[in-house]
Amino acid sequence: MTDETWYDDCFQVYLSRFKLWISKGKDGGNIVTAPTKEECIRITRFYLKGMQEGFPESLSIKSGVVGGKL
Repeated sequence: MTDETWYDDCFQVYLSRFKLWISKGKDGGNIVTAPTKEECIRITRFYLKGMQEGFPESLSIKSGVVGGKL
């Protein structure tokens, strides 16, 4: 990692060799992957807030069953 900036004092972002941005927590584990640095920061903040406070109901999966005839 070349950028040593800590965002919200809990994660860093870096550009992978595949040209994708990855956020990494203080524990060293990867959090999210995104195509741009700005999106990586935004999505990581959303994800960490959701993990702490719970995700909005509209984002939860209701059912994994698809109805209809094939």
